[in-house]
Amino acid sequence: MQGLDSLVQTNWLEKHLDDPNVRVVDIRGYVKKKDLGNGRQEALYLPAYEEYDEAHIPGAVYVDWTRDITNPEELVPVQIAPPGRFAALIGSLGIGDETYVVVYDHTGSQFATRLWWALTYYGHDRVSVLDGGWRKWITENRLTSADVPVPKPGVFTPRLRPGWRVEAEEVLTGSQKGETLILDARDEAQYNARVARGRGRGGRVPGARHLHADTLLDPESGMFHSDEELAKKLRKAGVSKDKHEPIVAYCNGGVAATVLLFVLHRFGYKNLANYDGSWNEWGMREDLPVEV
Repeated sequence: MQGLDSLVQTNWLEKHLDDPNVRVVDIRGYVKKKDLGNGRQEALYLPAYEEYDEAHIPGAVYVDWTRDITNPEELVPVQIAPPGRFAALIGSLGIGDETYVVVYDHTGSQFATRLWWALTYYGHDRVSVLDGGWRKWITENRLTSADVPVPKPGVFTPRLRPGWRVEAEEVLTGSQKGETLILDARDEAQYNARVARGRGRGGRVPGARHLHADTLLDPESGMFHSDEELAKKLRKAGVSKDKHEPIVAYCNGGVAATVLLFVLHRFGYKNLANYDGSWNEWGMREDLPVEV
């Protein structure tokens, strides 16, 4: 598997379903939005257990993005699980230090890239996202299964990469100094403060540029746009050609932000970080500045 792209195609995966060194992970889920009126919105974070139980890619294990890889002791929702908790969950899925992991969600989007980022954060580079995800798999009439595998537990050793995750104070410093490109992955209404989530403030991190995560994927196929098209979107958002430029991405919960990080990583950018607390934290903290 050495040298394999972090974005893999369905035909490659189908040929490797019986490879004992490959573990397929289904992380389908939802962020369901409810309009509360007066520019307010509520978001429900949901897994898709029932859909997995009904049918999935053969041999795939399931991860609940809202609970399995999060920290239940954090006040800010869906923060990444601490090393011990994360390692225990990943090991229980049959993933060890040498396992090659392929992750998919409904398309190839934020939940798949969230697990890609989490594994990379904990030092596991042998991970790819399935381009087009479940939608493409079933559109191509590929084999599915309702059987739930019981894998032999693996030994997963977390090797933390601190630079991949930043706290609010680091984002504030980057914002004030202007030396870090801060990318907001939320939709335009939230970026422009026309819509606010829950009880939090509307607006954005001062100086943040906008790059909505959904625009990086084709809305029909769920696949990532071509490299040429992605490069145009990165330039429009203010990403320079300097691959060592410090870049921080955020959204509401540090999930959609990983779509941006995934694309930037594939383009060879080296200095990337996810503000995991994102607007779920920033919007609630009155001590942090807001731009509208």
